[in-house]
Amino acid sequence: MNALEIIGRKRDGREHSPEEIEFLLSGYLKGDIADYQMAAWLMAVCIRGMTRAETLALTQAMVRSGEVLDLSGIPGTKVDKHSTGGVGDKVTLIGPPLAAACGVKVPKLSGRALAHTGGTLDKLESVPGLTVDLDPDRFIRQVREVGIAVAAQSPHMVPADKALYALRDVTGTVPSVPLIASSVMSKKIAAGADAIVLDVKFGRGAFMPDVAAAEELATEMVLLGEGAGRRTVALVTAMDTPLGRSVGNALEVQEALDALAGKGDEELVKVSLVVAREMCWLAEVGNDPDDALRSGAGRAKFLEMLAAQGGQIERGLPVAPVQIPVAALSDGYVESIDALEVGLAGLELGVGRKKKEDPVDHAAGIVIQAPVGARVRAGETLAVVHARSDELARSVMPRLQKAWRLSAREVKRPPHVLARVDKDGVTRAG
Repeated sequence: MNALEIIGRKRDGREHSPEEIEFLLSGYLKGDIADYQMAAWLMAVCIRGMTRAETLALTQAMVRSGEVLDLSGIPGTKVDKHSTGGVGDKVTLIGPPLAAACGVKVPKLSGRALAHTGGTLDKLESVPGLTVDLDPDRFIRQVREVGIAVAAQSPHMVPADKALYALRDVTGTVPSVPLIASSVMSKKIAAGADAIVLDVKFGRGAFMPDVAAAEELATEMVLLGEGAGRRTVALVTAMDTPLGRSVGNALEVQEALDALAGKGDEELVKVSLVVAREMCWLAEVGNDPDDALRSGAGRAKFLEMLAAQGGQIERGLPVAPVQIPVAALSDGYVESIDALEVGLAGLELGVGRKKKEDPVDHAAGIVIQAPVGARVRAGETLAVVHARSDELARSVMPRLQKAWRLSAREVKRPPHVLARVDKDGVTRAG
C-alpha cells in the first residue's frame, strides 16, 4: 500500500477501504506522507466525493488520532449540541441550560470562532472570572454535579482534524460535504456524548448556501453519528437574518439571560426550545423545557454553570464606551436584514477574529432595534452600534444601513426551523 496508489484510486472515482484511509491519515500525521500528496487526495475527494462507508471510516480514523473523553462515570444519557455557526447564534447559551434544568446531562466542548462573530467560548469569556479551560476531571465532575459544562476542547483531541483543516484551508478543498461532516462529527464523537443534536444553518450568514445543501450536510452528519453508535438528530435552520436581537459577545450573554427570564426575542426563544426538546427526547427525559423556561429553572441552571466555571456575573458584563444609533434612511417595513453584512460589521468592531491570534472585544457588537417585520420611519433607529471608539462605530454605519432592506408592504417573519433530520430521513416544517 502506498500514497500514490491511494490517491489514484480516488482520482479515478473508486472507493477506499477503511485500511487505505487509516494508512493515509496516520502516514500524514507521522510525516511519512507529504503535504502535496495529502492535498492531491483532498482535491480528489472534493471532486469525486466519498461513499457513506468511506466518510464513516475517515471520521473513525480521525477520532482514533487522539484522545477520546470517557464520560461513562456520568449516569444517564449524555447529550451534546453543536451548531455550524451563524450571526447572533446564542442558542447554546439558552437551549442546553433548559435541557439541563429538565435533567439532561450536557457535556459541551466548543470552540472560538475565526470569522465574523465570536464563538461560544468567546461569549462565555466575557463573563468576569469565567474559565473555559477545564481539565477532564473537572469537566466530568461539573457535568455530573451541575448537569452542564461548556469548555474548550483539548488540543490532544482529534489532532487529525486540525492538520487536515489547515491544509484544506489553503488548497481550496474546504467546501466538500464528506470532509465537512467528518470534521464536525469526529470532534463530537471524541467528546464522548451518547447523543448529539445538530443545528445546521444555511443562508447569507452561514456556511451552507441553501436549504438543499444544509439538508445534505445534516443527513451526512446524522448518519455518521448513528454509524458511530451515537443517536443523532439535526435541525436545518435559516441564517439569512441574524438570530435574536444582538450580535457580540457580552451582548449575546445578556440576551441569553433575558431570554431565559422570559424576555427574549420570540424566534430565538422558539428555536432554543426546539433544541432543548430534542435534547430531552434523545435523553428520554420527560420534563418539559417550556416549564423550565416559565419557572426560571433554565436561567438558574445557566447561572449555576457560569458560577461553577468561576464566572462572577454579579460584577457585570463589559460595556462599550460608545453606543451610537443607526438611523433608517427611509420609511417602510423591514423585509430582511443581511446577516453576512451585519456579521462583517461586527468583525470590524472586534466581535470576531480576522486571524486566529486576534483578541476579541467582548463589549463590542450590534443590538437590533428594528427586526424583520417592524415598521420604521426615516430617522428612526434600526440598530445600536457598541464600540470602543466613535470613529470605529461610525465606520460600520453605512454597511449596516445597507443591510436593512425595507418594503412598502407589511412583512411577516419567515420560519426559522425548516427541517428535522434523523436516521429515518428529512421531515420538512409544515
